[in-house]
Amino acid sequence: MQTFDLSLIWAGIIGFGIIMYVLMDGFDLGLGILFPFAPDEDARDVMMNSVAPIWDGNETWLVLGGAGLLGAFPLVYSVFLPALYIGVFLMLAGLIFRGVAFEFRFKSKRNRHWWNRAFCWGSAVATFAQGAVVGTYIQGFETEGFVYVGGALDWLTPFTVLTGLGMMAGYSLLGATWLILKSEGHVQEWAYRITPKLLAAVLVVFAIISAWTPFVDGSVRERWFGQVSLIWLLPVLAMACAYGIYRWVSHRREGMPFIATLGMFIFTYLGLVVSKWPVIVPPDHTIWDAASAPESQLFLLLGVLFVIPIVLTYTAWSYWVFRGKVRTGEGYH
Repeated sequence: MQTFDLSLIWAGIIGFGIIMYVLMDGFDLGLGILFPFAPDEDARDVMMNSVAPIWDGNETWLVLGGAGLLGAFPLVYSVFLPALYIGVFLMLAGLIFRGVAFEFRFKSKRNRHWWNRAFCWGSAVATFAQGAVVGTYIQGFETEGFVYVGGALDWLTPFTVLTGLGMMAGYSLLGATWLILKSEGHVQEWAYRITPKLLAAVLVVFAIISAWTPFVDGSVRERWFGQVSLIWLLPVLAMACAYGIYRWVSHRREGMPFIATLGMFIFTYLGLVVSKWPVIVPPDHTIWDAASAPESQLFLLLGVLFVIPIVLTYTAWSYWVFRGKVRTGEGYH
């Protein structure tokens, strides 16, 4: 007899994979968004060199989350793919352009400016698409059972455009604080200067989305305002992290702004999770509705529990090997 809920375990694994992807790949996408605003070409070299050894490993979490979702909750794809096909295609196309730019920019002299643009636009498009997908999840899908009956562009609304822009601002903030940690000299000073402005942009968008969401989804409004609960601790902690970013940047701390930005993302993500839990396909399909057979979940779980420690070990080892500052004129390539 089964004594544990495999759907809950898989929801935890997929949720962990998603937040790991956001944290790990978010800052290098953010660097791409900031690329055109860098003070000079040397600064762009430092920005790209700071993530060149690790960016492809960061995307492992996207593969893990997507594959786990397909295996554990296959019915989700019957809604998500037709509803989000264009948005997901744009995200993958952006990630491809960003990846190609990593390899070719350092090898091209005469056409380097084109690879700069590919790196920037690939990062921006992929980030905006991710934010729009999150916004679509918040506003819900038009379904009959597990069949999507909405239009191909229902994912593109004023609300999802705002969440897409908010994701761009958030990833840019992650990128700027990462650059504070990894750079020095005029590059670091530039990152210090832009971080408070990016933080202000994130907070403005966060406030608008927070005020708008209860009108988009009545169940979220009921969960947050229907009764007093510890759920309000999450935005309080997120705002504490935001204050920490501002304070530590003002005091020219190097590592703490990045850690506080990670914390801000984590608490915001947890706020989204508790707002929707246990719904996996809004407005009303839960993780148990979408789950595959327990035998399938158990079979896949044995493999994933073997893979995750390997990925975590490899990720930690990569960050340890390439720790320290990235200096102008030096690089991974």
